[in-house]
Amino acid sequence: MIELDVSAQIAEVRSTFSDIRAVVDVDRLRASIAELSEQAGAPDLWDDPEKAQKVTSALSRAQAELNKVTGIEQRLDDLEVLVELANDEGDDEVAEEAKNELDELQRTVADLEVQTLLDGEYDALPAVVTIRSGAGGVDAADFAEMLLRMYLRYCERQGWPTKVLDTSYAEEAGIKSVTFQVDAPYAFGILSVEAGTHRLARISPFGGADKRQTSFAAVEVIPLLEETGEIEIPETDIRVDVFRSSGPGGQSVNTTDSAVRITHFPTGIVISMQDEKSQIQNRAAAMALLKNRLLLLKREEEAAKKKELAGNITASWGDQIRSYFLYGQQLVKDLRTGFEVGNPQSVFDGNLDGLIAAGIRWRKQPAED
Repeated sequence: MIELDVSAQIAEVRSTFSDIRAVVDVDRLRASIAELSEQAGAPDLWDDPEKAQKVTSALSRAQAELNKVTGIEQRLDDLEVLVELANDEGDDEVAEEAKNELDELQRTVADLEVQTLLDGEYDALPAVVTIRSGAGGVDAADFAEMLLRMYLRYCERQGWPTKVLDTSYAEEAGIKSVTFQVDAPYAFGILSVEAGTHRLARISPFGGADKRQTSFAAVEVIPLLEETGEIEIPETDIRVDVFRSSGPGGQSVNTTDSAVRITHFPTGIVISMQDEKSQIQNRAAAMALLKNRLLLLKREEEAAKKKELAGNITASWGDQIRSYFLYGQQLVKDLRTGFEVGNPQSVFDGNLDGLIAAGIRWRKQPAED
């Protein structure tokens, strides 16, 4: 048996992990857990259910993060023992086990490294994602539905709860637009790299003559802000329309006008909500989402003004961010990072980890250069 020499790879993983550990700040994390545990143990905690939910959720997240970090540390120590055992005993089976564990640790540390790059103002928040079909007719509507399935499958893989808030179905197939919520920490920071125009090139299943069809869909990602009280919306600035919730092909799915559409005149923003059971609930949910978007818009305008005054107006995102080729070469290519996947079906099944990780690293480059 050839001696298993992976000391350089283990050293590299340890070096990367050491940097991550410094960013995570384990001592601070332990102090935070102690403080949250004390709050969670208060006898009057559930007198305020909303506050209690926030405290227990924050405690659960902090404990999970600490366990992940300390777990990696222990696994690295165990791996070195396993490699030594494989070499001392000349055991091929143990050597193979050590190689597999090293591969798994490299992937785990790489994923954790990406998470440490999510330090933007809103990155830690849940997300609201909107997908809209663009140019390309029925193919674009079908593409928008393919993207919806792709993102929902990705969220399912991550164990993230999702909730579809509103869907506008196209006449022939697919969807005109859809909005869904992702209730998970750092969902915005992770999914925000998906914002932009996506392009699909394929032989259309809806047309004849086996012609290649190019279609487009736009993805918008905004953070789900917890407090939007600073945004006041005068009643004169909005129009509220009520209608019946609909399904594919315009079919009504209930018998009351419970769905709500709010149009904000100054910005042209339109929010539709039909997920809740009553008109009052849908209106409240739609107003909350409108406030989120207006607050984000306000802060983006302030940031843009500061950049303009500083003489820096370079855009960081292009219009078209990714192309999906479903004919010939069978390829998904991100135009910002150059990252490619040769199995489009895997991507549409929710395997976005490589594309998203590359996007997060790419987005961070300007700040590091």
